[in-house]
This record gives sequence, C-alpha cells and structure tokens, in this order.
Amino acid sequence: MISTRLAKTFIAAAVDETGIHNLPSVLAKSGLTPGDLERVDAGSAGDIYARYQHALRLFYGRGARGMLLRIGRSMWDRLSEGTGLKEKAELEIVRRLPVPARRRRVLDLVAARLQEGGGSASVHTLDLDLLLVDRTGAAVIGQEEGEPICYVTLGLIQEAFFWATGKEADVDEISCKAAGAPACEFKVKLGG
Repeated sequence: MISTRLAKTFIAAAVDETGIHNLPSVLAKSGLTPGDLERVDAGSAGDIYARYQHALRLFYGRGARGMLLRIGRSMWDRLSEGTGLKEKAELEIVRRLPVPARRRRVLDLVAARLQEGGGSASVHTLDLDLLLVDRTGAAVIGQEEGEPICYVTLGLIQEAFFWATGKEADVDEISCKAAGAPACEFKVKLGG
C-alpha cells in the first residue's frame, strides 16, 4: 500500500527523532524487531509503517503527537533529497511557480508520494482551500481510535507547504480511517 522508499524514509526519520537507544523498547510495543526494520520490502512496508507509528504513540503517549509531526516534517526533506532526476525537475518547477500555484502543485507531489507502492491519494479544491484525500490510510492500518491520528502525514504536508511557500500552512486532519471514516482527509486552509 505504500512504497518501501516511504517506509524506509519514515524509519530513518523516526530513529533519528527517538534515538537508537529507545528503539528496542519502542519496537517491543508493536511486536517488531530491529531486524524487521532492516528487511522492509513491498510486502511488509505498509504493515511496518503502521505498526511502528502505533508503537510510538503507545510508548510516548501524549508526547507522540509532536514527535510524529516532526518525523513527518523530516520526511519531506529526506524524500526531496533522495529523488531521481524526474522528481528533482518537478521540485524545481514547483519552486519557480508563483506562490499561489505552488500550493496545489506541492500537494499533488505529496499525494504522488503517498501513491507510490499502490496507495490511493488525490487532491481536491474546496472553495479557497485544498483537500488531500488518502484512501489507503497506510499509517492507521488495523487501528481504531476516536480521533484522527495521521500525524506523520500531517507533518509531511506542513513541511511540503513550508518548503514551497516559505510560510507555515494551516493543515487539519478532518477525517481518519482509524476513527471509522472511509478515508483520511487533510484540509489545507488557504482562504482568509
């Protein structure tokens, strides 16, 4: 459901954020081992991506939200740096557009990253705002919560917008598959 590249980028950012010394304790919460993280492939990427995020939420409790947002923000930079020639060209085009045009284009790039590996994501216009709809919801596979929990994706969107515009974006997850919605939806408020 997600690419091995996205899962490995998440793992690297998470280990950097939490520190290698906490890794065994965090992973024990999810039944994962450090060896599982080293053997990420197309078949295990989505499962590990979701279970590792769940383990971080369990281990860090209320502090996990900020940590997962930082991990998502770090992922944008890592994904942008580790791109091929075509993706580098797309990023360069975005940076050369007028700021209003950058917003939709960079959100399209985030959706494209979520689609790698077979995911389903799309971008829609809502009056003056934008909506990213992630029908796969790889971060919450097998989880049930009473509120939205896709903090990594939220952080990824926030950093992509900051990268593209130089300004913080007002992004909210307005529905989440973990809370019973058919998709995880992220509203980017652009209007006054």
